[in-house]
Amino acid sequence: MEITESGLTVGIPVCNAMPWLPEAMDSLLGQSTRDFQILAIVDGGSDGSGAWLRDLENRMARVGFPWPRLRVLEQEHAGVTATLNRLLYETRTPWLVRMDADDVSYPARIQKLREAMGNHPDAGLIYSLADYHPRNRCAGQFRCSQGNPDELRAMVRSGYLLSICHSSVALSVEKVRAVGGYRMDLHAEDADLWWRMALRYEIHCIPEVLVGFRIHPASVSSRNLESQQLASVYVQYLLLSELWGKTPRAFEEIAQPLGEFVEPSAFEAKEALREFNMMLSEKRYLRGLGALAHAFHASPGYVSRRVRDELRPTIVGNGVAPGRFWKRKEVLWA
Repeated sequence: MEITESGLTVGIPVCNAMPWLPEAMDSLLGQSTRDFQILAIVDGGSDGSGAWLRDLENRMARVGFPWPRLRVLEQEHAGVTATLNRLLYETRTPWLVRMDADDVSYPARIQKLREAMGNHPDAGLIYSLADYHPRNRCAGQFRCSQGNPDELRAMVRSGYLLSICHSSVALSVEKVRAVGGYRMDLHAEDADLWWRMALRYEIHCIPEVLVGFRIHPASVSSRNLESQQLASVYVQYLLLSELWGKTPRAFEEIAQPLGEFVEPSAFEAKEALREFNMMLSEKRYLRGLGALAHAFHASPGYVSRRVRDELRPTIVGNGVAPGRFWKRKEVLWA
């Protein structure tokens, strides 16, 4: 679909998003500016999310709710990557603002993004910081790479991946389409897009918290945390292949040697820290403290790095030391 309108669209993929979907939509309808559109694509599901959105769409139409406009599309279940790409090609505006159906946008988010778009019209991607949600019952913020466009690109060119909360980004639709959109169903499709965008276009960080990122057991990231670790290593392998002029192999061909780069202790600590925040959000404080102790026992180094990044914002990068890939080049790029 061609870009036929000005402004921006908030794109939300929806699949079994209850009970969090109403809060997500309320956060958009409560923005300080209403000069935007909302496009929700219901990717199958069985919990009534689609019916709830259709009812909201009809109620907004009946009362003559002029803005933001809500458009709801439904499809057979196709998965996250396919749904994200459909969002890219269904939007009619130059900018697609991402939000997941279980997260929230703080009231000034759209206004701040519009200001950044005006200041950086040639940017490919604009993003902000994000809290864990609900922020009054969770500890810390989403670990984000912070820096100017040159610093962020330098991080990628050094072989590391950017850490950006997917629900915080605004994408230039034409530029994302130009790099091929989202790829792969490996639950690391966002990190794969970030490095491709960083090498070709400016990425701008708004150093303010504009999004609440919810952690819960049913989320995509929680259900796929273990597979995400290996997927992230593969995405870094794709980046290094680009930087080093190598032809990458398919994931299935090299999953086993790439698995050697996944650190079980760090993964265990990361999983325990997620449980810590989930327990805090549910006010189960004793279990939360137990999860925190588990995280520190599993990997004191990982927990210390997370605390350091929290207290001293910096251009954090994700991934394994690139030299480790080079040492295994005969296997990885044979």
